[in-house]
Amino acid sequence: MDYVEQINIENQRKLQLLLQQLPKFCSYFFRYLETRNTSSRTRLSYGYDIRLFFEFIQSSNPIYQKIPMHELPIKVLDEMNPIDIEEYLSYLSYYEKKDGQAVTNGEKGKSRKLSAIRTMYNYYFKKEFIKTNAPSMIETPKKHKENIIRLDKDEVAELILAVETGNSLSARQLSAHKKTKYRDIAILTLLLGTGIRVSECVGLDISDINFKHYGMRVVRKGGNESMVYFGEEVAEALLDYMELERPLMQEKALPEQENALFLSLKNSRLTTRAVEKLVKKYTGAANITKRITPHKLRSTYGTNLYQETGDIYLVADALGHKSVETTRRHYAAIDDERRKLAGKFSGSIFRDGGND
Repeated sequence: MDYVEQINIENQRKLQLLLQQLPKFCSYFFRYLETRNTSSRTRLSYGYDIRLFFEFIQSSNPIYQKIPMHELPIKVLDEMNPIDIEEYLSYLSYYEKKDGQAVTNGEKGKSRKLSAIRTMYNYYFKKEFIKTNAPSMIETPKKHKENIIRLDKDEVAELILAVETGNSLSARQLSAHKKTKYRDIAILTLLLGTGIRVSECVGLDISDINFKHYGMRVVRKGGNESMVYFGEEVAEALLDYMELERPLMQEKALPEQENALFLSLKNSRLTTRAVEKLVKKYTGAANITKRITPHKLRSTYGTNLYQETGDIYLVADALGHKSVETTRRHYAAIDDERRKLAGKFSGSIFRDGGND
């Protein structure tokens, strides 16, 4: 069983447990989502967002507080009006979980959660289970354009140097660093040199790497396979890790994990959370003040590729975006900079002058 299959099974298990909490009628909706070829991760995210919606309904309605969520009738959807949905979006700005942990949501989080209940309402409305569709009457929270956070070339060099030297790491971190230096360099170089997602990175197996063609088989978001190509820097970093460190890790690896490309000191496949911590550790050691995550390394690659080529379709393909519009929206700020450059260039017509 490969990594993607394992993740899908685990997500399906979590969703089955979640459905035991959600109202019984939700089972129809999640069967529908499965027929739409949605990923297991998407369905699980919908489950968490929809559970939060019903938790809000119960907390704001004394009658439904007394009824277990699993027993809520479908008529609760018809009882919600547009004002109630707006109140729910306001509630999402700040609420506390049952364990007392505070949660906040900005424009992006609210938009995603509104999209989840809209999809659910649309399904039941079209199937005539309900007569009203309150979420369809609510505008999506306006998203403000965010600046792209990325590393410049000097910061990339400082980050890699921090891994190579181990400078500024604590004594405890240095102990692990002695055993994982080449692995960590390979991971950061791979993320910066190909723009793959952190989930795609940790999902790689040894057999996915093809040094002859400088490429690797990547299972993209949604389950589609793609061939991603890399340069000499990435190849050298991967080879160093595979020759100097990975054999020692593989000796102790669990049988079902031994084919994973990136192994942890706990004898198993490295997790996305571990890579997130790894990036945070080394950006701190490199004294980089920007808030850098694995996704920001992906943005660094995408930005550099777009600046070098100006080809938005190439960038979309390299990053594995299903729609080029996703890429275009993300790198719109770079387009603005290119237009400004074009405006400055046009001034040279008047400054340079001259006769033919």
